[in-house]
Amino acid sequence: MIRQMLDSDWAEVSRIWGESIEAGDATFRTDVPSFESWDSSHEKCCRLIYEEDGKVLGFAVIGSMSGTPAYWGSVEESIYVDRAHRREGIGTKLLKELIKESEEHGYWSLYAIIFSSNRTSIHLHEKCGFRIIGTRDRPAKDKFGRWIDTTLMEYRSEKIV
Repeated sequence: MIRQMLDSDWAEVSRIWGESIEAGDATFRTDVPSFESWDSSHEKCCRLIYEEDGKVLGFAVIGSMSGTPAYWGSVEESIYVDRAHRREGIGTKLLKELIKESEEHGYWSLYAIIFSSNRTSIHLHEKCGFRIIGTRDRPAKDKFGRWIDTTLMEYRSEKIV
């Protein structure tokens, strides 16, 4: 079941996010922020949870790309699935629902910044209508000190633009 995230879901959301931080394969972050910090950097709408049998197995959210008002409708999306439940279709369901809900809230562009080595995430985004619009060669080091290339992907709403 996909539902809106509640503040009380933070423990499970941070656990799932922490798995990817620990593995170092999906984010440049080195630690999970406080809920207050995370909350202030993400839109209040479009916070989705995938739950099964009362357990949170994944989440998808959007955050602002710029404080400039002209960019309001363009946001960065993030999607994470519990490592034990990957390749079960959870990511696809979450991302499709995030696209639908973001369009309902007037967002016209969703962007994803993905480690270029994360072929699974790139494939998921392509399957859901995102296209590769560029790469960045070694913009940052991961938590292990390795330079990482990133792939920039975009979903452009045909319903709004």
